[in-house]
Amino acid sequence: MSDNLSPVTMDAATPAEKLASLKQLTLVTYILYALSAFTGFTGLVAVIINYVKRDDTVGTIYASHFTWQIRTFWWSLVWAILGFATLIVGVGFLILAVDGIWVLYRIVKGFLNWNDGKPMPV
Repeated sequence: MSDNLSPVTMDAATPAEKLASLKQLTLVTYILYALSAFTGFTGLVAVIINYVKRDDTVGTIYASHFTWQIRTFWWSLVWAILGFATLIVGVGFLILAVDGIWVLYRIVKGFLNWNDGKPMPV
């Protein structure tokens, strides 16, 4: 009698389990981005997670959330660099303030869409 035992693969999750995992991971990255206002470092961790897990989100609503988060990170970084570079002439404070408000808006809008099960506009 032969047993056809095949090894369990690492990607043996059902589609429902995969979606639940991606939903949780998307929430974690939103939290990490929000915490970056206080630590700075967690935003870097979040964008690394976004890039590492991005392929897993293809075809789900979470792909748009990951794109939204990645774009938020990079555009915020560009505006923060510009803001710090122009602090000496005084306009940098305004640029940094607007950048902070914009990031807060993006995190809140993303979280609300995540909570409602909606994709992000990209």
